[in-house]
Amino acid sequence: MDLLDRDRVDALVREVQPQWVFHLAALSSPAASWDDPAATIATNAGLEANLLAALVKQKPMPRVVVVGSADEYGRPGAGARRLDEATPLRPLSPYAVSKVTQDLLALQYHLSHGLAAIRMRPFNHAGPRQAPDFALASFAQQVARIELGKQPPVLKVGNLETRRDFTDVRDIVRAYLLAAEKGKPGEVYNVGSGTATRLRRLVALLLKMTRATITVEVDPARQHAVEAEVYVCDARRLQGLTGWRPRISLERMLRDTLDDWRHHERSGA
Repeated sequence: MDLLDRDRVDALVREVQPQWVFHLAALSSPAASWDDPAATIATNAGLEANLLAALVKQKPMPRVVVVGSADEYGRPGAGARRLDEATPLRPLSPYAVSKVTQDLLALQYHLSHGLAAIRMRPFNHAGPRQAPDFALASFAQQVARIELGKQPPVLKVGNLETRRDFTDVRDIVRAYLLAAEKGKPGEVYNVGSGTATRLRRLVALLLKMTRATITVEVDPARQHAVEAEVYVCDARRLQGLTGWRPRISLERMLRDTLDDWRHHERSGA
C-alpha cells in the first residue's frame, strides 16, 4: 500500500493491531537521491510520520524498530574512522538527510508519546535478492550475465578504493529481531561487522568465483562526487545488550549473491 496515504495507513494499523513493527520503507538509493532531493526527503519523512502517527493511537502501542543508515554519519570530523552512536551526524547526500529525519522522528515520537521506538543504524549490507542499484548486487548480476553471454566480458564498476563495513543481510535481519526483543525504547544501535574492506578486494573475491575471463572497467557514471572514504562500525552497544555478532563470511555472502543472480538470469526473471 501507499504509506503516504494517511487514511489507509490508519485503517491498516487498526486492522492488524501489530505488537511489533519493523519500519524499513524508504526510497533507499543514495545515488538516486541526487536526481530528486525534495522527493527523497519528503517521501521518506512523510511515510514514516504517517506510520508513527497511526501506531501511537493503538492501545497498547506496539514496539517499533525504525531502520536508519550509517550514511547519517556522512563524513566524520577529526579523522574519525570507527563510528559509534555518539558520532556527530554529518550527512553527505539527500538520502542521508532523509534517514536522519526518519531517525529523529522516531526519537520524537518516543519522547512526545512514549512510543517504544528502537532506532537502528545499519552499515553496508548485501546478499541474495538485493536490487542491482547497489554495488555488490550489481557486480554479481554483471558476472552472471557475462557467464551467459548476455553482456560483453567487462565488469563496470565505480570507485573501488573506498572501504566499507559489509555484513550479510541475514545477519543484519537477525540484529533487527534481537533489537525488537531486547532494545531499549528511544535508544539507537549501530549494526555492522567492525571491519572495513576495500571494494577492490570484494571484486577480486567475486571474480575468483567464476571461470569467465572478465576485464574490470571504471564507469564514470558509477562514481559519486561526494562520498566518505571509509566507514567502520562500532556495534559494541548492540553486542553488549544482545550478544549479536555476524555469522556469515564475506565469501559466503558474495557466493550466495552470485548464485542468486545466476538463477535469475538463467530463468529470465
